[in-house]
Order: sequence, then C-alpha cells, then structure tokens
Amino acid sequence: MSFLPLADSSMNLKKYFIRALHRLQKGPGYTYKELLVWYCDNTNTHGPKRIIKEGPKKKLIWFFLTLLFASLVFWQWGILINTYLSYNVTSSLSIGFKTMKFPAVTVCNANPFKYSEVKHLLKELDRLIEAALERILQPTSGNSSENASPPLDLQLWHQIPLVLIDEHDKDNPIILDIFESNQAAGGNQTAGGNQTAAGNQTAEGDRTSEGNQTTAGNQIAASNQTAAGNQTTVGNQTASPPAPANTTSEEKKYKLAVKLCSHQGSNNCTYRNFTSAAQAVTEWYILQSTSILSKVPLQERIRMGYQAEDMILACLYGAEPCNYKNFTQIYHPDHGNCYIFNWGMDEEALNSSNPGAEFGLKLILDISQQDYIPYLSSAAGARLMLHQQKSFPFLKDQGIYAMAGTETSIGVLVDELERMGYPYSDCTMNGSDVPVKNLYSQYNTSYSIQACLRSCFQNHMIEICGCGHYMFPLPEGVNYCNNEDNPGWAYCYSSLRSSIRHRQICIDSCKETCNDTQYKMTISMADWPSEASEDWIFHILSYERDMSTNVTLDRNGIIKLNIYFQEYNYRTISESAATTIVWLLSSLGGQFGFWMGGSVLCLIEFGEIIIDSLWITVINMISWCKGLKQRQVQARYPDAPPTVSELVEAHTNLGFQHEDGGALPRDKALPPEPGTPPPNYDSLRVQPLDVLSPDSDTETE
Repeated sequence: MSFLPLADSSMNLKKYFIRALHRLQKGPGYTYKELLVWYCDNTNTHGPKRIIKEGPKKKLIWFFLTLLFASLVFWQWGILINTYLSYNVTSSLSIGFKTMKFPAVTVCNANPFKYSEVKHLLKELDRLIEAALERILQPTSGNSSENASPPLDLQLWHQIPLVLIDEHDKDNPIILDIFESNQAAGGNQTAGGNQTAAGNQTAEGDRTSEGNQTTAGNQIAASNQTAAGNQTTVGNQTASPPAPANTTSEEKKYKLAVKLCSHQGSNNCTYRNFTSAAQAVTEWYILQSTSILSKVPLQERIRMGYQAEDMILACLYGAEPCNYKNFTQIYHPDHGNCYIFNWGMDEEALNSSNPGAEFGLKLILDISQQDYIPYLSSAAGARLMLHQQKSFPFLKDQGIYAMAGTETSIGVLVDELERMGYPYSDCTMNGSDVPVKNLYSQYNTSYSIQACLRSCFQNHMIEICGCGHYMFPLPEGVNYCNNEDNPGWAYCYSSLRSSIRHRQICIDSCKETCNDTQYKMTISMADWPSEASEDWIFHILSYERDMSTNVTLDRNGIIKLNIYFQEYNYRTISESAATTIVWLLSSLGGQFGFWMGGSVLCLIEFGEIIIDSLWITVINMISWCKGLKQRQVQARYPDAPPTVSELVEAHTNLGFQHEDGGALPRDKALPPEPGTPPPNYDSLRVQPLDVLSPDSDTETE
C-alpha cells in the first residue's frame, strides 16, 4: 500500500513529460525551414522580415545587407569583449590635505666599519693591493720598494687575482699576472705553446663570456697566450710586468681585470675588465673583504661598526629633544650599523604637527672620516633613506648621500599609490601569494619587491653555488661564501649576477605591492658650520661627546640634516578599471542597436529559436531511432504481425494450438467445437505516438 503514491507520481511525471514533448512538437514549426520562416516573420530585429516579404530581387538585397550588418555586429562584439578581458586600468590623480605620519628615517655611515677595528683582519689584503698598485703605477723592478718588506701572502692573492691585459697588439692581447716572475720582455714576446690563459679562451678574439664578462681588450684572449714558457714564481720575489722593447709609455696599453675561476688552478676562468684601474681595485677589494668578513660573527661585526652614541651627536624633533636612544639599530651589510628613527616597531609612529623645517627632524652626525677603510669606501658622507614604517631600508638602491661639512635640508612630499589587484595587475597585498621565500621576514618587516628580488637571488646563489652571499640574509642551515670553504664562489656569483635568465626568473616571480607610499625629496645644501662659527660649534660638540676641552671634531666629519614636510598636501595616484561590465553591456547593446535595430528582447527571441531547433533535432533523433528499431524488427520477421481477430481465433480454436504431449493420431483427432466466430478487433489497434495527428491532442488539463 505504501508504494501506491510513488507509483502514481511516476505515472503522472511520465504523462506530463509525454504531453510536454508532444506540445513542443506543435510549436513554431516541425522543420527547420518552418522554424526559420516563423522567426523572420515574428522577430523584432530589422531586416529578417524584409527577406520573406519582398520580391526575389529585394529579398536577395536584404539578405545580403542583413548578413553584412550581422557580421559587423559580431566583429564589433569581439573587439569589445577582447578589450574588456584585457583588464586595462586608468590612473587618476587626487590631492588631499591631512595630518600625516612622519616617515621612518634611516641614517648610516658610508663606511661600514672603523678601520682601527678591522685593520687586523684586512692587513694582508691591504699589503697585497698596495704592492699591486706599486707594480701597476711603477712598472720598473728597480723602483720597487717591497723587496725589504715582509713576504706577501700570495695564496690570498691567487684566490682572486688581478691581472694586466696587454693590448699592445689588439689582435693578439696578452694576459699578465701582476705577481708572476721572470716574464719574458722584448719585442719578440709571444705566447708559449704549453700554457693556457684560461680553458674557455679561444684563438683570435673569438672568446666571450656570460653577461658582461669577457676577456682581454674587448675582453678577448688567445687560448695559448702566456708570457713565455719559462714563467715561474721564485719564493715571494716578484717582478714587474714586461715592457715591450722600442715603445714609449704612451704607446703601452694595459687594462686591469679581475680573474675569476671555478676553483683555484682551474682553466675554467673568466675575466672582468674595467675601463679604469680604480674600478678594478675597488671591485677586487670588495670581493676579497667579503670573503674575510663573512667568517666574522654578527655581534663582532656590530662591535666593529659605528655606535649610535658616537655617531648621533644631536637630535631634535619639532620642539622635542631626542637622542640616540630614540633610534633602532639594525646591521646592514653595505653600511654596517644603521639607525632608524620612527620605525614604528615598538611604539606608535609619530605624526608631524605642521609643515616646515621647524617641525621636522634635525640631526648632527659625526662620520669620523679619518677612520675610513681606504680601499673599501671611496665616498665619504652619510647615507640616508626615507621609507614607510615597518619596512626594510634598501639604502643601496633608494638611499641618498649627505656630504660632510654641509647642512643638508630635505623637503618631503608624499605620493600614495593604490594599484588594482588581480586580474587588472599582478600586485600583492602582503606577499603571501609570492612563490619566493622572503628572507627579510626575520626583521619583521613588511613585504617589498626589493626584498623579494634579493631573496630570490640569494636562493639561487645557495642552490647553484652551495653558499650564500654576504650582502643578503641567510636561511637556516646555510653559511656565507668564503675563499677557503668555497674556492669558486666569486666565479659562481659573478656568473649568476650577469645571468639574464636567472634575473628574469626573479622578475617574473616577484610582484609589486598594491599599496605603496613614496617620498619625493627636494634637497638643498650649504656649508656648515660657517668659518665664523666653526670654532665655538666644534668646541661645544667636542665637549659634549668626549667631555674634553680639546677640539676633536672637524669639518670633514660633521653633517647636519633637516628633514621636514614641505606641505601637508599629499597626492593619491589610484587605478580604476578602464572597462566595466556596465560599459561592456552598453557598448554591446549600442552596436547591436546601431547596425540591426535590435535590443535584449531580440537576443531572447534568437535564443528561443536556438532552443526550438535543438528540440526539433532531439525529436528527429528519437523518431529516427524508433524507425531504425522497427526496421530491425521487420528484417527479423518479414511477415506482417497477426491481427487481433487472428490471435483470438488461434486462442479459441484448438486446431490451431500445439500440443506439448505429442499430436493425436489422425483417426482419433477430436472434431472442432462449434461456436460463433469472434468479432474483428482491428479498429481497436493502438497507434504509436510518433504517427499521431498534430490535432489529436484533445486531452484537457
């Protein structure tokens, strides 16, 4: 009893489906032609009506025009949709006025360490470069003053040597080691046949190297070029580079280059040459000092740098005094100890009460220029940068210098950038969707594209070279590169730095931040202190720092800074979508209405015709399947099926039935029973659904 409602529901659903299918068949037409004629006669779109109502000639013209304008509509629609999917943006500039947060100010010394503190670490390195410069500037063995000095540590030199490239013969340049002895001199100097300058060098200037690193002259060298076959090194005695015979000093052309090999003694080398020897010496010294300082613990490096109480002599923010305790110390590999004012890590960021110099930050710094490392820091001054709170300062890229002996005034204007996110741009809100691990997160700073690019480079450095570069943070379990543990690190680092492929990988992986604040600076300088006031100013500052009546400061080590907002007007540069969905719909409708006089209802009519044509296709497929099934049955039983009267007669007439127990003998067969012949029931045959008349649906709802 409980299955009766379910059976009734199934029967009703089946009946409803059959009724709906039958009524759909009685729609606008039973064929595609009838459907198309009905659509052209009833649509609100201009053009199709004229095709079926005009004469033969006009019908052809209107068919062509309708087809042409429909093609134009679809072409314009394609352009509009493609424009929308390109997700272009427009930038708008607005100017506002409000009380703003004072930026974080990072100040560093251009020199990372006090020379008096690191001299014991760089002593041998300084002796090597001094001897090398003496050989370069005085290429005569008689003028050499190093014979009486202690022996040089040539092992340190040969780890990353400097070489001279003799471009006397531009087609056949010669590579000369500065500290190589017994080099042949004279006009008959040729390349020995048994020694090669580098494994990668090819003959007659065919060699080039990766990125901007090449050899000799145009950084080219011949593969078998050496000074002579009898080159040797006698103890620590050195000899000057050869001077070609019959030439004057004006005719000699030498270039200084840094030789980088995959490992010491390897022939797989490359040469980085420079237009000036000063550039080559600085680059060489940085590479060598990086190897030495990378082995020094962080706390020791911080101790060897400039301390806040020695560097920050005076501080004033607005009308409130401040001192070095209001600064946060961080260690920066390029500049040593740096100090950040108003970083916002431990306390709330400070607001600026008013624009103008008297409401900004005033600093007096002592950079102690007399304690600079001579070959590492060729520029003297303070390095400073303005940036957002809780962001890491990348002074090498975005910082500016303040010159010693001057008062530098920096007027600040603020630009706020607001970029649209995906899909309009590939920016990120906090870096969580960037595939590069941010190594600067150990400072608890916010994401920036500079941090991402440097982290990406360091990750590649660790993966390819097996160690990390001293200038970037390290992940856990990795050590900095040095010449002892990683002899070929400089070659690997130089190749990686000049690799366009690795650079592009990092650029593609990193993303800009969606919201950013930029500080535009107007810088002006004046001599400070003046000649009339320098005596009393230096006396006071010396007394306050050293508690001494002697003057311990001079113009070469003092810098005064004034940092302030020029005005409270700030600019907001924001992006907005150039094309929206409203623009797209209005543009699509405008093109459709202009070319064909249509509207949204016309599109609905067109959709209705598509649905009707699909139903006609379905019905034709069903009919074809039924016909196929009937043909298969007819092929199996070629005779016509028996009528109802024949079936009844066969059931009532025992003579027509087959006996399973066997047939009786002819002489014992029973006579047929008399009876009335059955009526003819052919008129009650049920016809199938697909042959019903279109007007046979008389069932009422």
